Amino acid sequence: MTTHIEDIHLDVDDARIAGMILRPQTELPGILFVHGWGGSQQRDLGHAMKLAGLGCICLTFDLRGHEATDAQRRTVSREQNLADVVAAYDRLAAHPALDRSNIAVIGTSYGGYLATLLSALRPVRWLALRVPAIYPDGNWNTPKQLLDREALMRLRHRVCKPDENQALTACEQFDGDVLLVESEHDRFVPHTTIMNYRNAFALARSMTHRLIDGADHALSREEHLVAYDSILNSWVSEMVIGSRTSL
Repeated sequence: MTTHIEDIHLDVDDARIAGMILRPQTELPGILFVHGWGGSQQRDLGHAMKLAGLGCICLTFDLRGHEATDAQRRTVSREQNLADVVAAYDRLAAHPALDRSNIAVIGTSYGGYLATLLSALRPVRWLALRVPAIYPDGNWNTPKQLLDREALMRLRHRVCKPDENQALTACEQFDGDVLLVESEHDRFVPHTTIMNYRNAFALARSMTHRLIDGADHALSREEHLVAYDSILNSWVSEMVIGSRTSL
């Protein structure tokens, strides 16, 4: 944890002597979790509990169209879900103990896509994306459930430049640290999409790209969940907690 040092003087009798007051940093880094389409905050809670134990303020939430608002699944749009993410970020940023210059966003699949868009709207220092999906810029207000799936997969198998997609444009402008996690046997987010994201992060302070061998999109096997847990915790410890290390 960063230590703040303040020079002081002590007046004793007729003398003035030098001293220092050392105090720990009181503000804490924040972490916002954004789940994928069809998921919920429940899957993020385990990670959030561990990272909160390391001294981070964590926020998980359910996107509209999920859990208590599942009835909206067929009508909710990407514009509305991005508004959900912005509202969640603002709630986290308003916490009185939060260090607003040290906020991480961790997004999975659709949540990873939304997280990149958020980074263009709000300050984000660390961005962790697991199997981030990609969507066309058009039909922004169309219900997400009604997007043409075949067109989506054609896009995801195509090499895209940052200026061809708003999510990739946001990545190109991001200058923080990035974790990109890929599943080897992902039928929904192919390697081409992952590389489109990776190549877009031209200004990133650091890029960590990890492949989970044998894993599918949902990390259906326990061993793959454990592998991701290890990757995420190690990266957060290095980036977020490491930023608070005293000299």
